[in-house]
Amino acid sequence: MVPQFRSGSQTTSSTSQSVINETITSYQYRTGYSYAASGHNIEAETGYINPTATTESTQTVGGVNFSWTSPNLEAIPRWKIATDGAAFSIQETLITPGLDTVTNISRTITTSTTSETTSTFGQ
Repeated sequence: MVPQFRSGSQTTSSTSQSVINETITSYQYRTGYSYAASGHNIEAETGYINPTATTESTQTVGGVNFSWTSPNLEAIPRWKIATDGAAFSIQETLITPGLDTVTNISRTITTSTTSETTSTFGQ
């Protein structure tokens, strides 16, 4: 027996899903230095108030080449009390070059696509 029909339709549905896991790592480098000194009843014994700079060699971290400027630690100013016997204060801060911050970002991107096809046929 052969089926007989005059018309009809067929619907096909297809769904696909994609999942992307992504990790981004960012490195921030400080390529110079910062020196600060403050206080009262002090004066520079060395005659200067800033360390001299020394350029260092190139460094590679995570495939990134960089060079930096660093202070000569032997040339950091020496301080003395201006008025003997009087109260004094001093605060020195030295921030050296190098790796400053590492930022890691992880995310997942999920996409879903659905397509539907309808075929209509007749005799």
